[in-house]
Order: sequence, then structure tokens, then C-alpha cells
Amino acid sequence: MWLCNSSIGRKVVMSVTGIALILFLTFHMSMNLVAIFSGEAYNAICEFLGANWYAIVGTLGLAFLAVVHIIYAFWLTILNRKARGFERYDITSRPAKVEWASQNMLVLGLIIVLGLILHFCNFWYHMQFQDVIGSGAAGTTDGILWIQKTFSCPGFAALYIIWFVAIWFHLSHGFWSAIQTFGWNGKVWFCRWRMIGIIYVTILMLGFVAVVLAFATGIVSCNTACAAY
Repeated sequence: MWLCNSSIGRKVVMSVTGIALILFLTFHMSMNLVAIFSGEAYNAICEFLGANWYAIVGTLGLAFLAVVHIIYAFWLTILNRKARGFERYDITSRPAKVEWASQNMLVLGLIIVLGLILHFCNFWYHMQFQDVIGSGAAGTTDGILWIQKTFSCPGFAALYIIWFVAIWFHLSHGFWSAIQTFGWNGKVWFCRWRMIGIIYVTILMLGFVAVVLAFATGIVSCNTACAAY
């Protein structure tokens, strides 16, 4: 199958799954911003999603896309390293036209995977997973409680911000790389798509960081978020 056997096919898979994940992050960020203005509204969204069949299907679909994206990323890295052989050790400086993110996608990917595991432990496990298994644990739909509990810890807040910075580097390169793979990189639009990608990803990550800082600094708390409703 050409999606697996050809370099272009593998890049197409990376691009399609990457764009899908960006769309999910857009939804997730929009949902998180609600927590700043209304805790009750945020909890209502969590309750609506909960363990309904469409939420479970969406979670499994997202997990599949993420796994495919990660596997293909490591696969491409291994193939590129094999193709270059020992030549990479002859290079002591980064070429002027090669982005830092482009040469460090593997490291960024590892940070993102570790951050994803942390995020699952802090939120998904306590909320949707507990709801799915019907444990009856308190707080399964009280998302604002888990946001407050997590980001009130300076260590977690710092780790999440580092995670978002790594995602920014990864997506800022990945966005225009996907556009290039799709063939939408004419002479006129190449720089435009690159700038659009940077602006979009920056706004996306700033939205996530805003939620972390709002709760970490105490500007928004569980009580004030609920009282604002």
C-alpha cells in the first residue's frame, strides 16, 4: 500500500492526522476557555460529553489518529537517519534555512507524548474513564474542580506550559509542512501559509496557557468561576 511503502504516502498520513489533531486542539482550547468565565458552563460541557457513545467514539478516534501520527513520526525519523547514514555526524552546525523545530521533531515529539500521558492521568482518568467504568467516583463531571486542583500546583502548571511550548514548536513546523505535502505551496502562498500557521498555532497555544495561568495565579478559582455563571 502506497501510504506505507512510499515516502510521499507516509508524509500524507502524517499531514492528514496532524491536521485532524490541530482541529481537535482548537475545539479543546475553545472548551477550556469557557472555564475562565463560567465553571458551571464548563461542567455542563463535561457532563454533556461524559461517557456518551459519541464521546467514546471520538476519544477512540482521536487516540487512533494520535497513535498513527506518533508511529509514523518515529518511522520517518528512523528512515531519514538510515538514509543519511553517518553523514549527519559530519555536520556541526544547523543549515541556515533549516528550522530548529524541523531538526528536533523527535525530541519535541517525546516531550509531547510525555505531556499527553501526564494530561491523561490528571484529567481523562479522573473524569471520562471513571465515568465509563461506572465507578461512581466523585468529580467525574466536575471538570472545573480538576482544573483548579491541577493548576494550583506550581509544578504541574510549569510542566503544562513547557508542554504547550513544545506543541507550539511542533505545530508551527508541522502546519506549513502539511500544506507543502498537499501541494498548496506555490511561490506566492508559501510564505503566507507559513505565517498563517504561526499565527494560528500561537493563538491556539496562548488560549491553553491563559487557562493555566488564570488558575495558577488565582485570578480565577473554582468558586469565582462558578459564581460568574
